[in-house]
Amino acid sequence: MGKDYYSILEVSKDATEEQIKKAYRKLALKYHPDKNSDPGAQKKFQEISEAYEVLSDSNKRAVFDKYGEEGLKGAPPPDGGAGGGGGGFPGGFSGFPGGGGTTFSFSSSGPGGMGGGGFRPTDADDIFKRFFSNFGGGGGDDMGGIPGIGGMGGMGGMPGMSGMGGMGGMGGMPGGMPGMGSRPRPAHAQQQQQQSAPEKPPALVRTLGVSLEDLAKGVQKRLKVTRKVRDGSGRPADKILTVDVKPGWKAGTKIRFPNEGDEFPNGTTQDIEFVIEEKPHAVFTRRGDDLIVDLELTLLEALTGFSKTVKTLDNRTLPVSASGSRVIQPGQEERFPGEGMPISKKPGQKGDLIVRFVVKFPGQLRPDQKEGLKRIFA
Repeated sequence: MGKDYYSILEVSKDATEEQIKKAYRKLALKYHPDKNSDPGAQKKFQEISEAYEVLSDSNKRAVFDKYGEEGLKGAPPPDGGAGGGGGGFPGGFSGFPGGGGTTFSFSSSGPGGMGGGGFRPTDADDIFKRFFSNFGGGGGDDMGGIPGIGGMGGMGGMPGMSGMGGMGGMGGMPGGMPGMGSRPRPAHAQQQQQQSAPEKPPALVRTLGVSLEDLAKGVQKRLKVTRKVRDGSGRPADKILTVDVKPGWKAGTKIRFPNEGDEFPNGTTQDIEFVIEEKPHAVFTRRGDDLIVDLELTLLEALTGFSKTVKTLDNRTLPVSASGSRVIQPGQEERFPGEGMPISKKPGQKGDLIVRFVVKFPGQLRPDQKEGLKRIFA
């Protein structure tokens, strides 16, 4: 049956453009991954964006209403032309190493387009940013100051084609045609304009592995890109892209380079997007802005006390001890505030270092040891 975009946006099939915009705004803010950490929120956010992209476009909506999602993604546009994209967009970027060093080499070349003229959804984040940047309020990390929906209607306040002031002098028109200055263009003219503008290809997304140490202090990564350019030579062109990794960035952080990918015959240029991937660490585990390190204790140390040290991520030494009547339970944690990862949105602040105690029990006991323990704990 395919997806029901009307149900996803929670609107009726006869919903107006204004109702579709309002529905998208409400749901996109509700399920945006920066505001909603529930399982499935990311997928829901993508579906909402895909539904809005289809229903806000008269051509795509017409095809969806007649043929459904499968027809939209597999069939040509309503006029049978080559609207939307081209064919089979690139996997590209070969030879991208898993990590290490500061220079990476890979290629973005590959077959261009989007496959058979069918609809391919745009990246959800791109739709979100474009939607709110068009109507003010940004749509940045905190999504603060996003304006009300009231100013979004129709042509966004287009001043009635006032530049055609000379039209009033066309006296031959019956009744002087008083409404000529603000008359909307015919629907078929709008469709032709939409079809003439080539659709931008989706961004090429690749992961960028970064060590925990580099995520803690920040690092600059230089990446060599080999891309197709339409300069007539037929040769690929190389370019160095620089990624400034900021202290405290988390896995999943995205860095986009507009128009740095392949150039295509229809005049469009592909964006490149890197997604930060945190490399596993031999000692520390990251949990949000906190770092976790395991400290092994013998059963005797857990029961009677100990004095040890642990190394921080930046190679400093912290003392950890237990004395007196204190007994350490297996899995118990001790927190050291301000010794964790930098908090990217709060400069100068850090998370905590959490020492997790791992109590090692003996594999076996002699009979006299067992008897001694029985006397102690009886």
